Amino acid sequence: AKAHMESINRAQEAPKTGTTIVACEYAGGIVIGADTRVSTGTYISNRASDKMCNLTENVVMARSGSAADTEAVAGFVRHHCAQREIELAHGETMEVKQVARILTKINYENKNANNGTGLGCYAIAAGWDEKFGAQVYSCTAGGNMIKTSWTTDGSGSTYIWGFLDSEFKERMTREECEKYVLKALTLAMAVDSSSGGCARLCTVNKDGCFRRFIKGDELERQLGEIHFKSGGGLGKGVVYGEKSGGGGLLIFF
Repeated sequence: AKAHMESINRAQEAPKTGTTIVACEYAGGIVIGADTRVSTGTYISNRASDKMCNLTENVVMARSGSAADTEAVAGFVRHHCAQREIELAHGETMEVKQVARILTKINYENKNANNGTGLGCYAIAAGWDEKFGAQVYSCTAGGNMIKTSWTTDGSGSTYIWGFLDSEFKERMTREECEKYVLKALTLAMAVDSSSGGCARLCTVNKDGCFRRFIKGDELERQLGEIHFKSGGGLGKGVVYGEKSGGGGLLIFF
């Protein structure tokens, strides 16, 4: 009976989830990025998911926490923004701060959801508008909204705060900022088992929103990782090559 109750309690526990999301502003816009691994405890349920979504044409949300909660919140925010944009002049877009406030308000007003634990929605809202330019906002599950030059969240974020702080530069170029965000993601993916797969980047500036997808075997290897690439064809397995930093091995499965 005791073992039975323990199994029931384990089943009722919320599964541990993980991710890494990063955002940074540069001279003419913002770059926001995320890994693509979705994990449920020790099980990888999706290795190529998209953890970023457009809330408006000029604002992107990167999601971490509960996939169900973050997708629901994103849907509500898009709905409210669409209603608001009806009132705007033709061609005018919402300010990034307004969109981030809607996201934060939904989180704050649902702090007692999920049997009192609140929504598991830890998000970054970033974008560009004509009035204030590039902006990055960290929006926590408790309803905090913090404007910052760069930020990160998710299980992998704890490993890269030092890198992001030491390597950040004011008024970076777009190329420098994209490299900065991608390097942070690959570092987190190298040490955090809940982050991995591929990487997605989204750049937003006055010209629009531009997405980029980087496959796992195209990512720079970090911290002694063994490089891998597709073996080419179903059933041919994976080819492991040289480790980062030189000296390695080659194994065929």
